[in-house]
Amino acid sequence: MAHFLPVGKALFGRGAAACQHSVGVLRSLEPFSQQLRTFVQMGTKLKVVDNSGAKLICCIQSLKGRKGARLGDTIVASVKEAQPRGKIKKGQVVRAVVVRAAMPRGRCDGSEVKFDDNAAVIISKQGEPIGNRVFGPIPGELRKKNHVKILTLAEYVV
Repeated sequence: MAHFLPVGKALFGRGAAACQHSVGVLRSLEPFSQQLRTFVQMGTKLKVVDNSGAKLICCIQSLKGRKGARLGDTIVASVKEAQPRGKIKKGQVVRAVVVRAAMPRGRCDGSEVKFDDNAAVIISKQGEPIGNRVFGPIPGELRKKNHVKILTLAEYVV
C-alpha cells in the first residue's frame, strides 16, 4: 500500500496526462500480485494424465491428514469430466496420486521441482494404477513414496 500513496499525492489536480502515467506505474507493480502456489487441497481441480478414462478430477480430501497434498501424496477425488467409453465414469469417487504439482518441492541437491499444472494418476484401493499408460513428465520423488509402478509406466521421468 505504501507504493500507491506517493503516486496518488503526485496525481492530485494534474490532469489526464498524469493519470496515464499512474496506470503505467500500477502495471509495473503487477508481478507483486501474482497468485501464490499452495498445496493441492479440497476443491483443487487436477488434470488426469493416464488413460483410465477420466480427464479432470476435483480433490475431496488428502489422505495424509494434513491441510493438503504434495507430490506423491494420495488424495480422494471426484471425477468431473470423463471420456464416453472409459473405465472411469463422471461422478465416480476415486483415489489418485498427485504426480505434478504447481507448488515447488525442494530436492536434496538444493534444486527445486515445480510444474505448470496440477496432475494426478488414478489408482485402485491396492495402490495400482488403473490405466496402463502415463503421459507427460513424472518426477523421480514418487520412488520414495512407493509408487514405482507409476514410474515404470511413465514415458518421461524428471
